Amino acid sequence: MGCSKWRAGFNFGHHLKVQSKLSVFLTMILFFTYLFYCLNGFCESLPPPVYDQQTSNLLLNQILLDAGQDARHKNDVTASASAGDEQPLELDDVDSVLQKLSGEPPSEGNMSVANSFGSKKFPQAIIIGVKKGGTRALLEFLRIHPDVRAVGAEPHFFDRFYDKGLEWYRSLMPRTLEGQITMEKTPSYFITKEAPRRLFSMSRHTKLIVVVRDPVTRAVSDYTQTLTKSPGLPSFQSLAFRNGSSTIDTAWSAVRIGIYAKHLENWLRYFPLSRFLFVSGERLVMDPAGEMGRVQDFLGLKRVVTDKHFYFNQTKGFPCLKKPEGSSRPRCLGKSKGRPHPRIPAQVLRRLRDFYRPFNLKFYQMTGHDFGWD
Repeated sequence: MGCSKWRAGFNFGHHLKVQSKLSVFLTMILFFTYLFYCLNGFCESLPPPVYDQQTSNLLLNQILLDAGQDARHKNDVTASASAGDEQPLELDDVDSVLQKLSGEPPSEGNMSVANSFGSKKFPQAIIIGVKKGGTRALLEFLRIHPDVRAVGAEPHFFDRFYDKGLEWYRSLMPRTLEGQITMEKTPSYFITKEAPRRLFSMSRHTKLIVVVRDPVTRAVSDYTQTLTKSPGLPSFQSLAFRNGSSTIDTAWSAVRIGIYAKHLENWLRYFPLSRFLFVSGERLVMDPAGEMGRVQDFLGLKRVVTDKHFYFNQTKGFPCLKKPEGSSRPRCLGKSKGRPHPRIPAQVLRRLRDFYRPFNLKFYQMTGHDFGWD
């Protein structure tokens, strides 16, 4: 009888040990399975709360109000933009909305600030010049491409706001997805002595686009723009010649900008010629699709922008973009583009062409391209 009880207790204890070992074994299997899935990225956080439509609208309205208040802090850039350049509608303030909706705080990194809606990166390509050369047209044409995201207003970081720091500069950039490139344009970079060194310190791999135009025509266009802002401006010839003499006044910015060879020498101290693309402002008007093909090739983009996107506006004397699907009218540049130039005495223009000729020839040699201005 006692032996039977002892044997039954032994068997019961044995079963408990077996069950205990089995439980431990199954627990370890579950643990290692969970660990394997987590290491391979299959563990996901709980989905965000779902808001009803009314709550979502209230939240979005509040965020948009906050974004509008935050946008006031960008007045430095807006105030510095040239009054002659029209500023396209900006959708970049939506970035702050998306960030708040995603519930993610801004992160700090060396090259980009990212969340699930894309990342803010330093521009991989910059249109650095020149003023009144066709930079706005080029940027607007590039905006058609789905793989290009560009800042609307000119940031002027490398010439005016460099002391604000790189993080401030990057905060101005639009968000981009994988495969898209970030761009900006500030034509005054090309003539700013410190700009090449500053840009090089950010990235030596940035692609640089320079839109150039006959320097005489460019100078007259520059003067015309200034004249619309200041009707009491002295005549073109009185500004072009120093103290009423026959000597060209290179201190006048309208003349100085057109000495392309001098400015390019400064840039070539930091960047090789292979990092540059020189776009003809004249061909951008006469053959926008052909010139845009060169630009897209340089940026490593598929040739999406073609002749089907353009038509020539006889009134303005400029190409316009054909109306997008769902739009009632085509897109042309602003009223400041294509304005009539004042009449300049022929001898003044001849003297100016003689002045630019040696600089043009040197520029042709430096770039390996004859722009046909002489």
